[in-house]
Amino acid sequence: MAELPDDVRALFAGANFAHVATVAPDGAPHSVPVWVGLEGDLIAFFTQPASPKARNLEADPRVAVSITDHDAPYRMAQVRGRVVERLEGEPALVIADRLATRYTGRPFPMRSGVAFLVEPERVFSMNLPFEHTPA
Repeated sequence: MAELPDDVRALFAGANFAHVATVAPDGAPHSVPVWVGLEGDLIAFFTQPASPKARNLEADPRVAVSITDHDAPYRMAQVRGRVVERLEGEPALVIADRLATRYTGRPFPMRSGVAFLVEPERVFSMNLPFEHTPA
C-alpha cells in the first residue's frame, strides 16, 4: 500500500470532485465524477450497485482516481489502486451521509447503495504554477 502524502490527503478531505476510472468488461476505460473521502488510509466513494462502475469493480478491482482542488484547480493528484472492501447497508450509508454532508450540507437522500474502499498503490501529485482565470 502506498502512503498518501499530506497534500493528497488534504485533497480527499475537502469537497473536491474526483474522477474514478474503472475497466469495463471489454477492456475499455470507464470514467465518472464522484464524491470521495478517506476512511483511514483508504479512499472511499459511494454508488448504486447497478452502476457501470460498481459492475466493473465487481469483475476487476483495479481503479484510478484523479482529483483536483475545487478552489485551486491546478493542484491535483492521481492515485492508482484496488478496491479492498465493498460495504452495503448501514456501513455504506454512514459513508454516503458523511460524503453528502461534506458536499451538499445534507445527508444522502437515497437510502440504498454501496461504498467502495480503495487501497492506494501508486500516488502522484503536483501543483502547477498557473492562475485559473478563464476568459
